[in-house]
This record gives sequence, C-alpha cells and structure tokens, in this order.
Amino acid sequence: MRPMMLRTAVFAWAMATAVAAHAQAPTDYTQAKQRADADEASLPAATSQTLLDAQSRVLDEAIAECATPNADTAPFVIVAELDAAGAVRHTWREGGTPLAICVQKQINRKTLAAPPRAPFYTSFELSFTP
Repeated sequence: MRPMMLRTAVFAWAMATAVAAHAQAPTDYTQAKQRADADEASLPAATSQTLLDAQSRVLDEAIAECATPNADTAPFVIVAELDAAGAVRHTWREGGTPLAICVQKQINRKTLAAPPRAPFYTSFELSFTP
C-alpha cells in the first residue's frame, strides 16, 4: 500500500472510531450526566430557556403525582435522553428515595421541547430546602 493511501485509510478508520464512540449510548449514570452537562452547555441562551421551561413543566407534573406528606426529600438527579421530537427515550437516576424513583417513572413518559440534535441529554437536579 502506498504511504498516501495508508495515511488516508488510517485517518478514515480513526474518524469512524471517534464517531462511533460519540454515538454510543451512555452505559451508566456517570456517563449520561457527563453527556447532559456537555449538551446543555452547548445550547444558545434562548434554546436553553425553552428547555428549562419544559423541564419545569414536567417536574411540576411529576412532583404533583409523586409527593407525599412525609416524602424523603434527599437530593437526586434524573438524566434523560431525548429523541428528535423531545420525547424521553431513556433515563438514569442518582438517588434511591421513593420520590426519586417515582419522579423518574413520570419523566420516562414525558416529552420536552425538541432539542437541536438527537440524541440529546439533559438532567433534572433536585434538592429541597426546609
């Protein structure tokens, strides 16, 4: 193989590997949260506000469905993978309280604002103060 063809083949392989690595879905909460942080940071201000508004609506509905008078209000995080229409396709959770589990189940059935690309990862970080 000529040197130029070899370099081209190596470059093509490296690019395909990089694209495949980025396209792989996260396998755990930590990977999903890192993707969410990066995806959210890449948004322009107006798009970010639209996403925050949609998250607020979804959280209000979830908390209304899940809250109990004596709920354990330990902090928790839900990361959601959105498709091109904004529908939640997968979630990951950090925190194991009944409230966190219920909110995750509620988020799993929701649609947020359509993201600029898919898959798009976003996180719901909840902490409660007395």
